[in-house]
Amino acid sequence: MRYRTIGSDPRTRREVSVLALGAMLMGSVTDEKTSFAVLDRYVEAGGTFIDTSDNYAFWADGGQGGQSEELLGRWRADRGIGAEVVIATKLGARPLAPGTSFTDNPEGLSARVVRESAERSRERLGVDRLDLLYAHIEDRTVPVRETVEAFAALVSEGSVGLLGVSNHAAWRVERARALAAASGLPGYEVLQYQHSHLRPRTDIPDALSADGNIGSAGSDMLGYLRSEPGLVLVAYSPLLGGAYTREDKPLPRDYDHPGTRARLEVLREVARESDATVNQVVLAWQMGGELPIIPLVGASSVAQLEESLAAVELELTPDQRFRLDAVN
Repeated sequence: MRYRTIGSDPRTRREVSVLALGAMLMGSVTDEKTSFAVLDRYVEAGGTFIDTSDNYAFWADGGQGGQSEELLGRWRADRGIGAEVVIATKLGARPLAPGTSFTDNPEGLSARVVRESAERSRERLGVDRLDLLYAHIEDRTVPVRETVEAFAALVSEGSVGLLGVSNHAAWRVERARALAAASGLPGYEVLQYQHSHLRPRTDIPDALSADGNIGSAGSDMLGYLRSEPGLVLVAYSPLLGGAYTREDKPLPRDYDHPGTRARLEVLREVARESDATVNQVVLAWQMGGELPIIPLVGASSVAQLEESLAAVELELTPDQRFRLDAVN
């Protein structure tokens, strides 16, 4: 396994594995025995960066979520897992009532919610401090300053280590970070956005924004990452839910554009040259690129995890990387 630093403050920064493991469906769609087996193998391979949220997986049973955090809490207690494994969680998108969702009834990012939701996440995970806490989705009903100060207060008190942000427009991320910096407060240092080798259209409105897709790391977010050396991108859904390799899993509609075919062809060429899978090439391309990117993979079996773990050792040649970067 290889490792990367997240965070800049010596008091809170952490060394984490270059491959993160998503626990979104653990404890719900993925049963406990299988989840424990995947988690055990990940740690055995040197993995130290696990991702969850307080709303995972509310859609599995029409509830409010929390199953993933609860399972990770049981696994930590059963296996004696301590601070050597960094667990990141999120708040802001938990439905306020069963049968609703983050699109119509989210908990939001008010000061009260930030404090109370963080406390509940600590209880479910069985930890005194959340290693990394994300603002999961935007809350345009609350002033940005209120959210910034609420997150910073948790860091100051020691109940949260690092701060991150996901599914926010780039301008809101910059505004929040600027407010924090001007006030001498800790701000967001980890970005979590959907990112893969295939590029989606970002002009198509979605559930989070009528102005287009703000959940994907488009040119504005990648440019922002490039200009801010202290930031790291955690790339969720790097394998597009299996769409690279599963014939029964079509690409989402926002990938239906001329550039997709060309990028797929280069990926397949490099995979054949490297005696690797397309999934492994995508992950290796992210982990070894110029930008600081940590791919976040899910796994519903140990076999799926093994494929992703093997990508850590895949070294792309300069020519292969050039072709992957240059294709339009």
